Amino acid sequence: MKNVLLLVSSVFFIQLATSQTNDSSAFYYQKGMAEKDSRLYMVAFNDLQKSTFFKGDNVDAQRALGLTSLELKKYDNAEIAFQKVEEIKKDDAVAIENLANLYFWTHQWPQAIEYAKKAQQLNAGKNWNYIIGKCYYQQEDYGNSFKYLQAAAKDDTANAEIPYLQARSFVDMNNYKAAIAFFKRAIQLDSTKFQWTYECALTYATIPDDKSAIQYYLLAAQKGYKTDNDYWENLSDSYIAVGQPEKGVELMLKVLEKKPADLVLLYSVADAYYHLKKYQEAIDYWDKILFYDKDNAKALYMIGMAYQKKGDTDKGRQLCDKAIEMDPSLKNLKHEIKMDM
Repeated sequence: MKNVLLLVSSVFFIQLATSQTNDSSAFYYQKGMAEKDSRLYMVAFNDLQKSTFFKGDNVDAQRALGLTSLELKKYDNAEIAFQKVEEIKKDDAVAIENLANLYFWTHQWPQAIEYAKKAQQLNAGKNWNYIIGKCYYQQEDYGNSFKYLQAAAKDDTANAEIPYLQARSFVDMNNYKAAIAFFKRAIQLDSTKFQWTYECALTYATIPDDKSAIQYYLLAAQKGYKTDNDYWENLSDSYIAVGQPEKGVELMLKVLEKKPADLVLLYSVADAYYHLKKYQEAIDYWDKILFYDKDNAKALYMIGMAYQKKGDTDKGRQLCDKAIEMDPSLKNLKHEIKMDM
């Protein structure tokens, strides 16, 4: 009899404690919701935490805690709360949608893909094709990325980043011609993105289609792209490639004022002068390379070639032979130059 009374008493106190716990959870939930509606998010956050402390499986409180955490940019707390909601109530649309976005914002690409696909199945939220496509792009899975971005382009015809990501995918796959159409589409949708315009120019130059590259280099500068040394060097290379070496040299000399010891740039200037048949100027710039690098056999060889072009054949040949002694592989260059002549 005594044991029966103890058992009944225990059940009673458990039920009482459970009831009090449920009441406390409900109290703080209602309080937290009122504060959330009044945009007192920090106060609401504290009370909703108390609600879930008293009753961890209070799905409404956990969901509200997740949403309030988002308002406060407490992403870790939001993630924990929404995970708890999903644990209690599988396929909860609010939890799935927000977990997908959280994983996307925090660059957890595989998880973002998983939950974005779940949200898509639940018809919760929108733009999932774009999010999934971008996540695949970040993982360098260009096949899946392109598939979802193609669908995203139909969902949202005004999102300029969609064709931009498609363009970047083709560039990353070294398919430059295919990238151009998507770059142009992205620039058409958002003409303020001067970085995209510059990337389009670089892609044209890589094809190579330097005439179009010049057009987009200049357009990028007009839109606000910073015309740094790399910009001028790339633009000058394209001018030389389209048969305007004077313009190219003019731009390279502008950069050379800031980078007087850049050996690659010095060689480019000398080479441009050589092809302009300004042989003494070419010699002067190859000499500058030798000032910084006296063992640069190729510069010495080209000085010899320039002297021969000027008519000083003996001196030129002697310099070329000396360069070949320094670097026997220049014999091949000699053959190439003869073929070119």
